[in-house]
Amino acid sequence: MIRFEAIDLYFNRGLPSEVKALDNISLELSQGSFTLLIGSNGSGKSSLLNLLAGTVRQDNGSIYFQGSEISKLADFKRSAFISRIFQNPMQGTAPEMTLLENFRLAALRDGNRRLFTGLNAGFRRQVAEKVSRLGMGLEQRLDQKMGSFSGGQRQALSLLMATWCDTSVLLMDEPTAALDPASAALVFNLARSLVHEKGITCLMVTHNLKQCLQAGTRLIQFTEGRIKHDLSGAEKERLSFTELAAWFA
Repeated sequence: MIRFEAIDLYFNRGLPSEVKALDNISLELSQGSFTLLIGSNGSGKSSLLNLLAGTVRQDNGSIYFQGSEISKLADFKRSAFISRIFQNPMQGTAPEMTLLENFRLAALRDGNRRLFTGLNAGFRRQVAEKVSRLGMGLEQRLDQKMGSFSGGQRQALSLLMATWCDTSVLLMDEPTAALDPASAALVFNLARSLVHEKGITCLMVTHNLKQCLQAGTRLIQFTEGRIKHDLSGAEKERLSFTELAAWFA
């Protein structure tokens, strides 16, 4: 479904501060796979997400989605099939708009801009039903400004909005790193459920080794812009916490 072919990515190329963020990366991700990306800071994890989202462009190589090359496709056009959750809960929502208005913006991503997509009673019921699954009582606060909610609440709502339409790919860059343990667990479990329910292809960057063992169909470790470990299936299931921690020794 997604294929990275001989990808090189440089920052500050030609300068004394030149960094090769990704070094000849070739990688295929199947439909519905849940891939966790780990590695030290600067190892290339987030760079891979940025490349797929289209916010940076590779220096060499190609990226394919469902057989078509998307290397030159603008990021706003890729957003038709790619959704993204950031580490900072504030990035995925509009703070001065209400919860309901935020969901209205999310609903427009599928290209449906007819009037009935507005803030009518039917749409309000849809949003209330979606939000109620969080168990936070936010379905009673649809007219409250998004900026008044906690980080954990906003991150959970961001996930619901990111998967509101029929998105094919979900990118998550340390979505629980800025949250307290309870909120982190809620968001992580919500992500697992949504990815499974909707058959979304997901790439998630994390530094939480327990999450790597709890979920995902594949685990990839990056080191200095290269893939050092790549486990899936039974091989991933057999991986112990001690063995995983030793990767960073």
